Amino acid sequence: MRHGRKVNHLGRTDSHRKAMLANMASSLIKHKRISTTLAKAKALRMYVEPLITKSKTDTTHSRRIVFGYLQDKETVTELFRDVAAKVASRPGGYTRIIKLNNRLGDNAEMALIELVDYNEVYGKEADSAEKKTTRRGRSKAKKSDAPAAKTEEVKAEEVKAEEVVEEAPAAEETKEDKGE
Repeated sequence: MRHGRKVNHLGRTDSHRKAMLANMASSLIKHKRISTTLAKAKALRMYVEPLITKSKTDTTHSRRIVFGYLQDKETVTELFRDVAAKVASRPGGYTRIIKLNNRLGDNAEMALIELVDYNEVYGKEADSAEKKTTRRGRSKAKKSDAPAAKTEEVKAEEVKAEEVVEEAPAAEETKEDKGE
């Protein structure tokens, strides 16, 4: 039975696992994304998300608690300055796990774990992009743009026609001048 075994031990002793997760969390906060195995990424998410939540309240007590986990002064400073400011409005879900191809050596499932607010691909630019419409649901804006484009083309043709008309009498005058 596995009653009460909610922590994935990752094949390590308690002290080794805590040190490894602290190092991985520091790397994640410094570099904003790291590549690791899927099991370690899931364990790291459970480890680092409460620390990011704790960093939203910038008090001496919360800094000391987070330092107790991470044991790295620069990482704690960056977490409370940069990362906490970006995730202030987010209620949770600060990390994203993206599965990668299996590792060549031992065929282990690999994953990329990253901080959500630091990715430009999935960020606000992708959300603001216009959605593609289906053929039956064409927008009215596109229909209104088409006549405007036609009127511009018609105006351009009229201007060219006027230029041709103006040039033609001048050409006739020169022929008459030569004939006389």
